[in-house]
Amino acid sequence: MVRLHVKHGDESQFLLDTTVHVSVEELVKQVASIYNGRLKVSRICAGLTDEQIEELKLKDEWEAKCVPSGGSVFRKDEIGRRNGHAPNENMKKVFQKTMEEAKALISKKQAEANVCVTMEMVKDALDQLRGAAMIVYPMGLPPHDPIRMEFENNEDLSGTQAGQMVIAEPDAQLWWAGKEMLRKKKLVDYTGKNEKTKIIVKIQKRGQGAPGREPVISEEEQQKMMMYYHRRQEEFKKLEEDEDISYLNADWADSSSLKRQFQGVKDIKWRPR
Repeated sequence: MVRLHVKHGDESQFLLDTTVHVSVEELVKQVASIYNGRLKVSRICAGLTDEQIEELKLKDEWEAKCVPSGGSVFRKDEIGRRNGHAPNENMKKVFQKTMEEAKALISKKQAEANVCVTMEMVKDALDQLRGAAMIVYPMGLPPHDPIRMEFENNEDLSGTQAGQMVIAEPDAQLWWAGKEMLRKKKLVDYTGKNEKTKIIVKIQKRGQGAPGREPVISEEEQQKMMMYYHRRQEEFKKLEEDEDISYLNADWADSSSLKRQFQGVKDIKWRPR
């Protein structure tokens, strides 16, 4: 299997295993789906952890219908998107535990642990969050709630920072070694037939130009080299301090001394008359 290390800009995203025979068209769809799915999980988790929320100026018709299991605790919503009737402490722990598990499943740390992220893992994380929401709100969330809209893929991200991060599949591009991977080709056209290849690809939105190329050496390797050269420099400095170089002033250490003796010009001093 070919292993792809997917990045966006210089930031690591996830690892993905594939085959050299996959079409770039299909590969772009897979990468974009996982990339956007991970963003959705993050948005839902951010929404669930907000201090829920300010009392509405108008009567909320869903207030009596959507009461958290075990009763609610009022918390003012600073952004005015919910009525402030938040889950109690026990139900809050259900959300927190589920969020930790869901975020760990699609975390960028998975790449550091050499674990690939699949679309199935993204769906699993979403299912866990959906299940937690059903436990806390068995009657369901109001239709206008951002979390419910996320679950139903009806979220409106227009004009938001979160919306700018999304890369729609038709607009997605994959770049490798400073070149765009064309959809009409196959991965084998770029990597060759070796199924044990590992490459770094970057997902980019169409029209943004080529992403920055990867450095010749990684940041970790660069730090190791700097530490090595610093250590060597300190070793040389210590040797110079410890070494007795007074012998260099002796006659026998003068490489030209023997030659001057044969020429009879030893100890000649030149000075003006």
